[in-house]
Amino acid sequence: MSRSSSRSPLVPLAVIALVAGGSAAAFAYTAGWLSPERLTPARLVAALAPPGGPALGHRRNHAKGICFTGEFQSNGNGVALSKAKVFTAGAWPVLGRFNLATPNPNAADATVRVRGMGLQITTPDGDVWRSAMIDAPVFAVSTPQAFYDLLESAPKGPEAMKAFIGRHPEFMAFAGWAGSAPWTSSYAEDPFNSLNSFLFTDAAGTTRAVRWSLRPAATPVPITPEELTKKGPNYLEQEIAQRVAGAPQRWTMTVTVAEPGDNTADPTKAWPQGRRTIEVGTLVVNKVIAEPDGPCRDINFDPTILPRGVSVSDDPFPAARSSAYARSYDLRTSEAKDYPRTSAARSAKP
Repeated sequence: MSRSSSRSPLVPLAVIALVAGGSAAAFAYTAGWLSPERLTPARLVAALAPPGGPALGHRRNHAKGICFTGEFQSNGNGVALSKAKVFTAGAWPVLGRFNLATPNPNAADATVRVRGMGLQITTPDGDVWRSAMIDAPVFAVSTPQAFYDLLESAPKGPEAMKAFIGRHPEFMAFAGWAGSAPWTSSYAEDPFNSLNSFLFTDAAGTTRAVRWSLRPAATPVPITPEELTKKGPNYLEQEIAQRVAGAPQRWTMTVTVAEPGDNTADPTKAWPQGRRTIEVGTLVVNKVIAEPDGPCRDINFDPTILPRGVSVSDDPFPAARSSAYARSYDLRTSEAKDYPRTSAARSAKP
């Protein structure tokens, strides 16, 4: 989206607030290779905190979420791209988390623009594949340092954001999506995209840069934020639990292969239409569990935990996210006493 196609040279204040409060927190990034005086995991994670401080015991980003279990039904097509066991025909157990991109675990659904999915797939050979995806088609900024600058600029108001956008015009593509794409009425209706590029290596040793997406089987039902507000602050979690209780929900996993010249290091750059895309299987969600007692509560969806046959590319964000996720994990586990467990969980403790 160019400046000329936007309604204003500034992103609308509502969009800025959404990005600052969580939309930009779709990923928490910093990289070990960045010098400490420039950016560290501690500084970046601290920048995600709202004015009143972080919610103790919770993730520092994507703090509101609900767990699910199910399976990944591989159709075998993925072996053309990767030797990972997960792509051979079969069904592999999954554990995941639907979530909202906000540092506030009590945020009302209608106040958060970006939705996410954390996913873990395991295979009998001992491999684990973890991924953190969002529903946006592109990310907000092109580097971890720019993400930190965004977190610092957004709370300072329109002039600071105007200066930020001047330095990072790539932000407008994400802002265009955030300001104009329709909201849906269910997690089951949302797509989820890796955005970051990874490398798939096949059995013959050929390596290709790829991105993947989960495309919902459910038909999207557009809803306005005002309509979503009327349904209640926690409607999305209630709705997905009820929907899955009625019938398993499905997403098709598609893998898109880069061509020479495609930008693999910048998640703000979508690849051109017409790239080779392969459907490699189906994610089936068959059970939803509230997070306090759910299996996803203590999982760190580190995107650098990858099966053999999948590796990181020149995209700096996965390594950066890994560093920040680890920092967030250490903080919240040390604050376990502050996490609101259910009465059943508390009584089960020795």
